[in-house]
Amino acid sequence: MAERKKPKSHHFTAAIITSIYAVTAVAWIFVSDFVLVLLVDDPDNFIQYHLLKDWAFVLITTLMVFYLVRFQLRKYSHHLHKFKSQRSELHMLSQFRKSIIDNASIWINVLDRQGYVTVWNKAAEQISGYRREEVLKNTKVWEWLYPDLEYRASVRKLSHTIIEEGAELQGSETVIHTKSGEEKIISWNSRRFLNDRGEVKGSIAIGRDITEQKRAQHALQEREHQLMNLMDNLPGMAYRRLNDEDWSMKFVSSGCRKLTGFESGALTDNRELSFASILHEEDRRNARRAISRAMALKRPFAMEYRIRRRDGNLIWVWEQGRAVTVGKERFLEGIILDIDRRKIMEQELERLATHDPLTGLYNRRELEQQLIDELNRAERYQRPLSLLLLDVDHFKVINDRHGHLAGDQVLCQLSQLLQSSVRSVDYVARYGGEELVIVMPEVDEQEALEMAERLRRLVESKQMPIAADMPVRVTASLGVAAYPVHGREIAHLFMKADEAMYRAKRQGRNRVVIADKAV
Repeated sequence: MAERKKPKSHHFTAAIITSIYAVTAVAWIFVSDFVLVLLVDDPDNFIQYHLLKDWAFVLITTLMVFYLVRFQLRKYSHHLHKFKSQRSELHMLSQFRKSIIDNASIWINVLDRQGYVTVWNKAAEQISGYRREEVLKNTKVWEWLYPDLEYRASVRKLSHTIIEEGAELQGSETVIHTKSGEEKIISWNSRRFLNDRGEVKGSIAIGRDITEQKRAQHALQEREHQLMNLMDNLPGMAYRRLNDEDWSMKFVSSGCRKLTGFESGALTDNRELSFASILHEEDRRNARRAISRAMALKRPFAMEYRIRRRDGNLIWVWEQGRAVTVGKERFLEGIILDIDRRKIMEQELERLATHDPLTGLYNRRELEQQLIDELNRAERYQRPLSLLLLDVDHFKVINDRHGHLAGDQVLCQLSQLLQSSVRSVDYVARYGGEELVIVMPEVDEQEALEMAERLRRLVESKQMPIAADMPVRVTASLGVAAYPVHGREIAHLFMKADEAMYRAKRQGRNRVVIADKAV
């Protein structure tokens, strides 16, 4: 603006000086001549005074011009100094701006209205691989950055919209090809810019290389997708919950429905019910104790318990988890798996290890283990213990006449009859073949003898149906031995009871015989 005003100012000043000089000259001529005519009558003196008047005019006008020129030179010198100072400041500001743009860590470029690059900073060089000298005023840069024709056309159209229509971009992403052939994702903020007269000069764009960020985001999404697939295919559910009384779930995977019968949303934040409410009452305390113990030791926890499904069925589940801290909150995270089938198999295997598969009674091994505990208890507290050994009379005849399947049916029915006829603290076991044993804690020899006789009569009175129209009657011979009168060890007690039972058989069967007292 100062450069445009300076010529006009000089012309105006020159016009003013000329006008003043002309007015002064005219005024001096007319006024001085008029005064000379009035004051001087002598022609010779008139010429001298007239000459003196002219020299006075020259002197006065010279002094006036001197002071006017001096004043104007001082004013011009002041303006010149001010102009040089402003120019220096503008140059420094320009250098500062260039330095800021060049040293910026983000891509900055400027386009003119024809789409030519006019500014291309160092960050743009580093990201794209193309140097400033290669791209300035070179339209090839569009082909280099966007080799695909259709994609390049869409980017150019967007650039044109920014410049001509004033559109602004915020976070718009494009994929560029660098000079080395690598693909990079750039996030752009762009707008057009105007000069001081409001004319559109082009557009300025700021770009951030978000390639690594996008790759990390994609990898994270892929891991989350894989994790969700994994959780959805678990034979149970994954969870995050609070360690409170309700076991309040904050996250439940979709496997919840298959495991519990409830939708995951029903358990999340206890919207319909809490997870603790579906735990079996007998297992809740043990589960909480296991979690507290693991948290105190800062270890993962694992436990088994029963839950009641929505359909009312009880199933066994296995849970493994650990305490985690997210932000400032404490959670429990883990998985809960359905182990009901495995648990049933384990229980069945356990039962088969301790029970006779035909009758469901304790087998001989478990009988001996239980009897050891009972004898130790009887010895410690000086209490009696009795043992009944029962053998089915003529059992071979039943097998030979009706078949082994009928014999098995008789043994099963006889076992059920004895179990239902003894006390809850007594237990019946299959000793071998058709021999059954009844252990009676806190029962002496006399009480055992009476119990044996009652059971003998009960067996004799019952019919054992082996087919719809084929009931059979059986009898039994029983031997009785009691601790401590007949022995203090298992082997002695069994030997005494066995001897008594065989005496009953020899004496005609269907009777009870008590063992001889130990010598």
